[in-house]
Order: sequence, then C-alpha cells, then structure tokens
Amino acid sequence: MHISSNIHEIRMKKVFRIPALLLILIIAFMLIIILIPRQYNVPEYHPKAGVKYWLLSTGSEIGYSLIAAQGVKKPYPVIFLQGGPGGPIYDRNIDLLSPLAEDGFDVYLYDQVGCGSSVRLDKIEDYTVDRHRRDLEEIVKMIGARKVILIGQSWGAILATQYIAYNPDKVERTVFTGPGPLMPLNNDLQSLKAPDSLNLISPTYTNRQGKDKIYNIRASVVEFCARFFNWKLASDKEMDAFSTLLNHEMGKSTVCDTSYLSEVNNIESGSGYYSMIKTAQSFNKVPDIRQKLANSNIPVLLLRGQCDGIKWGYANEYLQLFKNHRLVIVYGAGHSIGIEQPKVYLQEIRQFLSE
Repeated sequence: MHISSNIHEIRMKKVFRIPALLLILIIAFMLIIILIPRQYNVPEYHPKAGVKYWLLSTGSEIGYSLIAAQGVKKPYPVIFLQGGPGGPIYDRNIDLLSPLAEDGFDVYLYDQVGCGSSVRLDKIEDYTVDRHRRDLEEIVKMIGARKVILIGQSWGAILATQYIAYNPDKVERTVFTGPGPLMPLNNDLQSLKAPDSLNLISPTYTNRQGKDKIYNIRASVVEFCARFFNWKLASDKEMDAFSTLLNHEMGKSTVCDTSYLSEVNNIESGSGYYSMIKTAQSFNKVPDIRQKLANSNIPVLLLRGQCDGIKWGYANEYLQLFKNHRLVIVYGAGHSIGIEQPKVYLQEIRQFLSE
C-alpha cells in the first residue's frame, strides 16, 4: 500500500505539473502582450507651420493657428471647436474655413489640451469638460474680442454649449455642425424619430465597427487603468498613435460613402488618447445647463448631415433650447459634413455669418 501510494502521488504530480507550466506560459504571454509597448503604423506628428501658443492661467499650453482677416476686419472673430474629444486641428479644417478670412473674419483653430500641438497633462484626471470650458474662457480673454463666433463640430458643439451657458454675453452667434448630445445625457431622446420629410438615413459604417477592428488587449488594459485608476500604463506617444489609428477607422462612420473621398483614407496624426478617454468619462458629471440655455436668444445655425449616426433626438434638443435657430439638412453628407459636402458646408456658414 505504501509503495502504491507513492506511485500514485508521482503520477499526480506529473499530471498537474504540465497544466501549471502551461498556466505560467499563458500568464507570461499575457504580461508580454499587456506590458510591452506597441507601435502603430501612423505618421509622426509635427506641429503645423506657423503654429502659435497660448499659455493659459489654467495651466494649459495651447497650440493654435490664426487665419488673419483680409480687408475690413469684422468685429467678432471666429473660433473653431474641433470634435473628439482629443481631436486635433487637421489641415482640411484650415483649408475649409480659410475663406471666412476673405470675408473679414479672424479665424482661430486650436488644439484642445491633450492633443495636437498642445500640452499633455501629467494628471489625466484633469481632462474634464470643465477644464476644456475654462480653457476656452481664457482663450477668449487672450483674443481680447468683446464677443466671438463659435463653430462647434460634434464634441465641439457640446463644448460650445458649455461656454454659452456660463458666458452668454460673450457669444455673437453659433454654428453647430453634427452636434453631439448635450450633457448630462438624456437617454429618452434616443427613441425620438425624425420627421419623414427630412429623409434621414443611417451611415453604412459605425463607430463600434471601427473600435472592434482597432482595439487590442493592451489598449483595453490601458483604458481600464486610465478610467478607474487615473494611471498611464502606456506613454502619451504610444497611445496618441493608437488613437490616431482608431479615429481614422472610426472616421469612416462620419461619411455616407466610405469609398467616396480620399480624406477618409489619409491618416493625419495628432489625436490625444487620454484627453479622449478622460474627457468623455466626465460627460455625465457636469451640471445640467439646459435651463441656462433655454433663455438664450443667440442666433444658431445647425447643420446636420443626412446620414449622421447621432440620434435625431439629440440634435432636436438643440432646436428646442435655442429658439433663434435655423436647421439645414445637408444631403449626401454624414457626421463630418465638410468632408463630403464642403461647398454646401461653407456656403451655409458664410451666409449665416453675413446676416
């Protein structure tokens, strides 16, 4: 019995030794995947020629481009607020809005903190809606104009509403293009149907498809650490490259036809990963500003692409709050109207600003 028992123990050790070794190998492999930095095949980011910088009292160092007015200067400059969060100013944004300078407007396009040529924050929990609003308040002070004109794209429209709520006397008029949902999010608006007469359609590609294609295990762990522990497991450089690739892929959801234009296929770097993750995480922590906006008489132009993927109810809320508005549905365009219908985009904005 004693010898038999020893033989049995030896056999059992052999049986369990192989799974233990396999488990160690699996753990080691997973740690390699998670901990070793990754590289992404995207162009290296270089600040645009002629970029200038604002050093704000908030602690943000903001890179910006100024397209100076030509001829007789209009009293109120235009400030473009990019989508994202974490979306930089692209060359196409500058090219598209440059004609406004011909109409006499100074046009400012700036990289929000955490992306493009602007500073990255060491404490990523400081990327919040409130921080972006306070940065914009300081930028308007730096410009020195009595009032400004805001053009807000997607998340930029959300940022514009935040600024308007607290600084209503500083805004002359506003253009919302493909506006994102007002915060805190009202989920009841998802089920609101658009009038059939608008002939809205869904995009052929979704953000979810883009995320599923680009995300990997390391990126998922990095996001978890950022969200729950405010910890940068990976460097800004690595994750900004990842975000650039991610935004490029998700950008296909912002057009009606993904095969139509080269802009969808050309990657422009400068995306800010941690700004994107942490700012979005703060969305539902901001105070409800709807009551402040409901009393606004600021003239508003809302441009929405025919196949914008954002639910109609969220865009409609802007129309309900801003009574002095004009809605324009841009057919043959998605969330990023200026990509597929740049002439219509610019024509509508120029007409609105001339009124």
